Amino acid sequence: MVKRPLPSAASLDRQNKKSKPSGAGQSRLDSFFGVSSRRSISTDGPSQSISIGDPSLASPGSRRIVEKGKKVVGHALTDEELAWSLASADGLDLEAMRKLESQRSNNIHLSAAARDESTNPEVIDVDALNETASRNAAEPSRHATPAAAATPTIALSPTSNSPRSSMPQRTIGNATPSENPIYEPLNVDPPLYDPACTPWAPQSPVPYSFLAHALATLSSTRSRIAKLDTLTNALRTICRQHPTSLLPALYLLSNSLSPPYSPTELGLGPTTISKAIQHVSGLSPAALKRLYHATGDPGDVAFEAKSNVRTLIPHPPLLITGVYSSLLKIAHAKGPGAAKTKQAIVEKLLVSARGEETRYLVRTLGQNLRVGAVRTSLAALARAIVLTPPVELSAPTPDDSPFRISAELLEEVKPLLAKKKVADEARDALNDVYLRAESLIKRVYVQHPNYDHIVKALLEVGLDGLAAQLPLTVGVPLLPTLGSPTRSLDEIYDRLGFLPFTAEFKYDGQRAQIHASRGENDRRFVKLFSRHLEDMTDKYPDVVSLVDGIFQSSPQTESFIIDAEVVAIDPGTGALKTFQELSNRARKEVKLDEVKVAVCVFAFDLMYLDGQILLERSFRDRRTLLRTRFPPYTSPQKGAARFDHVKSVESEDGREVVEGFWQAAVNSSSEGLMVKLLDSGEILEEPNQKKDKPRRKPLPATYEPDKRTSAWLKLKKDYVTGLGDSLDLVPIGAWHGNGRKAQWWSPILLAVWDPDAEKLIAVCKCMSGFSDAFYKSLRERYPENSDSCSSQPMWEPECDTGGLRPEVYFKPQEVWEIRGADITISPVSVAALGLVSQTRGLSLRFPRFISVRDDKAVVNASTPEFLANMYRMQQAAGKDQTGADEGELVDVALDDGGQDDESEDSEADL
Repeated sequence: MVKRPLPSAASLDRQNKKSKPSGAGQSRLDSFFGVSSRRSISTDGPSQSISIGDPSLASPGSRRIVEKGKKVVGHALTDEELAWSLASADGLDLEAMRKLESQRSNNIHLSAAARDESTNPEVIDVDALNETASRNAAEPSRHATPAAAATPTIALSPTSNSPRSSMPQRTIGNATPSENPIYEPLNVDPPLYDPACTPWAPQSPVPYSFLAHALATLSSTRSRIAKLDTLTNALRTICRQHPTSLLPALYLLSNSLSPPYSPTELGLGPTTISKAIQHVSGLSPAALKRLYHATGDPGDVAFEAKSNVRTLIPHPPLLITGVYSSLLKIAHAKGPGAAKTKQAIVEKLLVSARGEETRYLVRTLGQNLRVGAVRTSLAALARAIVLTPPVELSAPTPDDSPFRISAELLEEVKPLLAKKKVADEARDALNDVYLRAESLIKRVYVQHPNYDHIVKALLEVGLDGLAAQLPLTVGVPLLPTLGSPTRSLDEIYDRLGFLPFTAEFKYDGQRAQIHASRGENDRRFVKLFSRHLEDMTDKYPDVVSLVDGIFQSSPQTESFIIDAEVVAIDPGTGALKTFQELSNRARKEVKLDEVKVAVCVFAFDLMYLDGQILLERSFRDRRTLLRTRFPPYTSPQKGAARFDHVKSVESEDGREVVEGFWQAAVNSSSEGLMVKLLDSGEILEEPNQKKDKPRRKPLPATYEPDKRTSAWLKLKKDYVTGLGDSLDLVPIGAWHGNGRKAQWWSPILLAVWDPDAEKLIAVCKCMSGFSDAFYKSLRERYPENSDSCSSQPMWEPECDTGGLRPEVYFKPQEVWEIRGADITISPVSVAALGLVSQTRGLSLRFPRFISVRDDKAVVNASTPEFLANMYRMQQAAGKDQTGADEGELVDVALDDGGQDDESEDSEADL
């Protein structure tokens, strides 16, 4: 597309002498206004402007506006005269436009092809307007008519078929334009980066384009070090130039809007985003779909769709604080008209977005940045505060602070050499400070996961006062300790040696973190949080009633935080029920008298008691306090939950007792055992290839938030028994991985083959058993937007995904051998629907990849009948259904594994 200069005043005078436009002139008129015009909404107020773009993307409504303009101006006007007349009537600054034309006429030389009006639509590019071309919207133009100056509006035709025709008239606001800023590279060694070098004024709000620049840099590399350096430098710049923008930036980088325990759901579906892109770009749904097929990513679609859009009225730049505020407005839009409100906000953001801003804005709206650096934010924040401490601290940083780096030391840091490592004491000292700062912020975050509080404390007291400012607090959940899987009792004894441990029943329920305190006038505060820190207090009013009873029975108790398992029970006998029964409970706004599934709280740990933080105490001490201060309790309140301790035995009782306890767990409705170290000690570390001898390493019995510790070992009967046979399943789709697996497909949607219907039917999602090498080869076999992988269900006639919707669909061409723990009835899966249950299908629990069956074709995969027969044999053998499939889980663990994803378990896992 060729950008032409605006018509000059002399040209207008010459054109006024003509009686009427020629045929060619009329053709140019239709091309300029009738075909190429598009509309967009400004974000700087209730305004609307006309954009000129690709003639194939014009809407019928825009043509009607031009026809209306012809009638207003008269048939004697040429296309250039009409352009100026409409611009004047719309209140545009014609003097500034003439200056722009004069400037361009000295520099632009049009080629012969560019002068061919029949093939090149004219475009007004106002992005190049200098700042003198802008004026306040309330200031009347010297060239505008009085009526236009008073109310410069564009009225959409009431008969227009455009979906925007029903929108109210919007005043044109001439905001001050800003040139596309040029930023310094961010992926440089942080000691060499200057956070003061920015194209905006200090203490001014940070433009969103800077964050987009950082995200684009992150997307361009797969190096973890480069990603960490990029984020560190970006956060340093924000902290120095405008500390107020630091908190919104962290939330935007983390794909969230608020702390995990107080979630603010964006509530924005892909349909709303798609409609907004259509309205802003002028693309038809079919054109948008073609772009999506070509790119496979909503952000890339929006970037391409908006690449040809030019606006007559420049819009003020997006700010990080403004984008975050807009997202909060979207999240808080409720009730009638909320969908339109959300779409209008999205459209305003898209209109103001430029270049890469558009791509990452849409990815943010879809909550999928796809930069693989969400988990790096904490480490980057720590390094940023070390290198660029906040200016306005309540107290100066002590000279002997472990987090202080002097300017002299930074000057001595040597540049990194790609192929040669040189001795650098200054860099070693800097790395030591990095490690201390990262450890501090991570330790604070896992005990107090709230960016609002952390950023506020950092800006007020810095790293030195952070831990004291944000201790473990009742009402703010800490990330739980996780257990490491084992395969047998022999492995447990080999790992722990002679260290004393306890073995506890691992109940088939939902993990719950119970926070409670007693305030003034005996007012009680109670909160329940899931393993993933979701507030589920409303789901368990019977547990809240139980806590009230505990406070009444224990007047000396002021506050506590207990780790427990909530298990469904028979209210009459107290017999344990499965997690599937528990999942049938309502989840929101449940009243005590409406509870239909009774529960018992089995407590197994105590992290906080009466103002004392117990995390550094041994498990033996914590358990003793738990059992003495909180004995088993049955509330007299009708409908209240019961309270008990987990069943357990000690290793001091002898191995025979432990083995008998394991057999009791296998024969019960529990999932297995949790083995926990009672006192801190040392164990022999397995030697690796670089070491000849094993060495002893400490094994603490403290509570380790957010760690999969070897002091807690889980032995599940699923790992020991499992299905008697494997299944041959077909991969038919996948989701984008998280964290370390962001560049791979994970989990994978698997299906059985129905020979009667001649189609594949989804049965489960699998994310275990894959090595990094397999993930890489899988991505190569199924590259995004290829003949074997599509973002749209191109093979939907052959694949029935039931209630699951993968992000990409695979061409059915492979068969995989899969093993699992057992088969469950699922409300999501439709595999074997009608063979076991008339309303529910079957799903595989804890599916694990074994191998690719090269010897089998898709039509040789396992069938729904085979799946149903396995379920019947499982039931006949007396195995309980010990859970629900991933589609109905309240919480789904997506922990990053190592080379082999042994650590990924279901919601109920510790």
